[in-house]
Amino acid sequence: MGFKDYFSGQAENYARYRPRYPEALFEYLAGLVAQRQVAWDCGTGNGQVALSLTPYFERVQATDASAAQIAHAFVHPQVQYQVAPAEAVPLGDRSVDLITVGLAIHWFEIERFYAEVKRVAKPGAILAVWCSGDFLATPETQRLCEIVQTYREFLKPWIAPEVALIEAEYQTLPFPFEELSPPRFQMTAGWRRDQLVGCLKTWSATQRMMQTQGAQTVAEL
Repeated sequence: MGFKDYFSGQAENYARYRPRYPEALFEYLAGLVAQRQVAWDCGTGNGQVALSLTPYFERVQATDASAAQIAHAFVHPQVQYQVAPAEAVPLGDRSVDLITVGLAIHWFEIERFYAEVKRVAKPGAILAVWCSGDFLATPETQRLCEIVQTYREFLKPWIAPEVALIEAEYQTLPFPFEELSPPRFQMTAGWRRDQLVGCLKTWSATQRMMQTQGAQTVAEL
């Protein structure tokens, strides 16, 4: 089965430059489940979510449709990586306590993915999906955030339709399950310019733009 792959070609950069989600997020998720035997991180990418789940779960099953992403994922003895689409994973029925999808569900065939969730979830399991928002400026980085916003405007012709779900903070995402009201979490990172540029290059819109405009365009911007 095919999938929209904007990330395999720069899997190494994805692993190097994508910021980590806050530890408080995983503490919160672990506190929601009755058992902590198996977590499934779907669309794992570089495995950062899977890695963050290891202090709380005996075993983490991490899947991604991109073999290149899996090849560059963080290695950990509690994490088992498998190349598999979100809609058909090699996991047993009613085998998973927590299912996580960090900044990826908008790329899935959502109804088929939800069918897999219902199949593999134990009674009382939790499905947690989330996305990240815009850069938040401090007084020292206000100008930098303005530049990033200018870059985002430049990328508009190459932004995939699925990204609209992120812009709506997933509030328009179909979700046929009982919803909880989690707190908001904040990601923080201290970056040099080259690290920020590296992160911008991992955006799907940047990858689509580079296919027609070339990598030099990012450097010039």
